Amino acid sequence: MRVLLIGSGAREHALAEALAGSPLLSALYVAPGNPGIGGIAERVPIGAEDVDALVAFARERRIDLVVPGPEAPLVAGLADRCAEAAIACAGPTAAAARLEGSKSFTKEICDAAGIPTARWEAFGERAAAHEFVRKRGVPIVIKADGLAAGKGVVVAQTLGEAEAAIDALLAPGGTLVIEECLAGEEVSLFAFCDGLDAVLIGAAQDHKRIGDGDTGANTGGMGAVVPPRGFGRDAQERAVELVIRPALKAMARAGTPFRGVLFAGLMLTAQGPKLIEFNVRFGDPEAQVLLPRLRSDLLAALTAMAAGRLADCAVAFSDEAAVGVVLAGRGYPGTPATGGAIGGLDAAAAVPGVRIYQAATECGADGVLRGAGGRVLTVAALAPTLAGARDAAYAAVARIDWPDGVWRRDIGARALGEV
Repeated sequence: MRVLLIGSGAREHALAEALAGSPLLSALYVAPGNPGIGGIAERVPIGAEDVDALVAFARERRIDLVVPGPEAPLVAGLADRCAEAAIACAGPTAAAARLEGSKSFTKEICDAAGIPTARWEAFGERAAAHEFVRKRGVPIVIKADGLAAGKGVVVAQTLGEAEAAIDALLAPGGTLVIEECLAGEEVSLFAFCDGLDAVLIGAAQDHKRIGDGDTGANTGGMGAVVPPRGFGRDAQERAVELVIRPALKAMARAGTPFRGVLFAGLMLTAQGPKLIEFNVRFGDPEAQVLLPRLRSDLLAALTAMAAGRLADCAVAFSDEAAVGVVLAGRGYPGTPATGGAIGGLDAAAAVPGVRIYQAATECGADGVLRGAGGRVLTVAALAPTLAGARDAAYAAVARIDWPDGVWRRDIGARALGEV
């Protein structure tokens, strides 16, 4: 099979690594990719959101399967355009991608399917939103309705924070979702979905804040662990029945069946799991700790998923624990330092169980790898125990020579019961 992978982050590096091991693969292209992915796939200079150029390339190179990494091209209709060109796509149509593209649409699906979630209301006017939060009080959650790269959510602890979030997140003509603040542990659940059937991938716990102890600004994710504390495989399977399958049935009834990787952000409350949000693709950095545990053929699974034939494909994951630590450019999530040389990656990758995934990197004519953005590397480690995976990941981080890099030093501490 000839495969086109779309994206340039560490998630796509992990996807490329898994796809490259498939005996079904004859050619792997990545648009636009990064220097790390360039070692295992042919890079194509097309942006991830340039749907017209991506489909034209897929036609020209006789691509058998398009594998989207990020959400933006899916919301923009990539899968629909692929279908028009008779090219399989391992992702949902634009209508189905509204599960991520619109928070209010997701809430409506939850209500229709009986999926437990926070009480909510949608607002298009600032005055009405301000009045609502004054009546409801804090803490309260303010969400931009559309795509926000994981950063369009504010958990307001004071009325002033809530009102500032409303003013910042409600764009002209846009919508806000305001909902009750759920208490508990937050986890990310993933499943392959082919319209009605779902196969569990696993669950991870992301670490969103920039600073140790979950302090500082919200980010796209500074690390992840598998498995989350108190949310083992049996609990994950029950959550698939509680959240994923009802959503698939509701989407099918609406005439917009969902085929792709469905990511359910859950809060493990005292009343049981409740849905925070859906995403329509692998998470980043969750993919970097989930995909190394895959023991079956990713390409076979994605092909079956896209064709609505998941039942015909065996999917298997190991029970190993995994820890991923994200290294970002100093200054992230504001303006990150860029251009600094990165060394020691070979030494870091030599730590047993460790994989290094690149994201915002560039390699110039001098052959030196440099940081080129916010989240630059993910150091992921597998081990029989979570403590062993954490130790291996940080042993590898210690071997990386990158003065501009910053990272959290407490990834996994919560899952290990240390805090």
